[in-house]
Amino acid sequence: MKSLQKFLPKYSIALALLFIATLIFLMTKGNSVTIDVVEVTHAELIQAVYATGFVEADAVANLNAECSGTVSYVGALEGQHVKAGQKLFQFDSPQPQLAVHEAQSALAEQQALLRDSSRRSARKKNLFSEGAISRQELEDAEKNSIQSEELLQQRVFQLKMREDDLKKLTVSAPFSGVLTLQSVKKGDYVTINTLVARVVDTSRFMISVEVDELDVPRMRHGQVATVAFDAYPDKRFSAVVARIVPQTDQITKTSRIFLTLDHLPGNIQAGMTATANIIYNVKPNALLVKKSSLFEDNRQSYVWKIEKGRLKKQPVQQGESDMSYVEVLQGLKKGDKIALSPDKSFHEGLEVNITPAKMP
Repeated sequence: MKSLQKFLPKYSIALALLFIATLIFLMTKGNSVTIDVVEVTHAELIQAVYATGFVEADAVANLNAECSGTVSYVGALEGQHVKAGQKLFQFDSPQPQLAVHEAQSALAEQQALLRDSSRRSARKKNLFSEGAISRQELEDAEKNSIQSEELLQQRVFQLKMREDDLKKLTVSAPFSGVLTLQSVKKGDYVTINTLVARVVDTSRFMISVEVDELDVPRMRHGQVATVAFDAYPDKRFSAVVARIVPQTDQITKTSRIFLTLDHLPGNIQAGMTATANIIYNVKPNALLVKKSSLFEDNRQSYVWKIEKGRLKKQPVQQGESDMSYVEVLQGLKKGDKIALSPDKSFHEGLEVNITPAKMP
């Protein structure tokens, strides 16, 4: 009787284990799912910072009227190419022209006075050498001659100033480019400091992008970038980091970075929208999985690995990543097959039907 009592608990435990195993088998048998599966492989991992911005001309000149006057000449129209030094506008204003005439007259008068003073000084020297006049008279004559020379230099300087003022009636192109703004026309009266034109150097454009302050430490001069324009959606252009502005905007929390293009696309214009991927790291032979393949459980990363047609919850250690892929440092090897998109219904041992998916 005692032997039977000892046997029954052991027998009950065995039956319970058998029941559980049978239940699991019955639950999984015939309960399979079809999933997309990818094969883990080595590939190049390119890490880049994504940024948006605009096309900017490297040289832009806003031309303001330096004096008031009436527009008497227009040398170029908006949208036309202009050359360095080309006269764009001429203003008529009587005051600067009158001031030049007065300064010329004053200079001519002073030149005549200097000639007279020089002749008197020379005559006084001869008289002094003959003993006909005192030394004081000679010194007074020489002093008058020096003063006349100094006054002449003042008249020359005043004339130059008036001529410079007269030049302000002309607005010229500071460099070759395109006249992108013409705000006045012939006959208009313009006041001083009025913006009358804008010239853009179209031979050299830059891409100005805003980079998040968290990504700025990754930026370096000379880094390669790929640029796309809304105007050319199917094309990509090579660029490099040319300038990094060492200041972060307190509101947007971004810093400005300028990129130069290797080759300018046709008909590019200042103000066009651009996007850039600035490459800061390249791993040529990384073991990669899609980000969509990963899931977390208790702060541990996992993938669903396929072994003998069933799912296995496989822990992995992540490395570097880009927008789509993650490097796997431990837990997988080349050739392993994993589920492309984990589902909440997945569980250990679930039988799966495989649909191969390609790693784009």
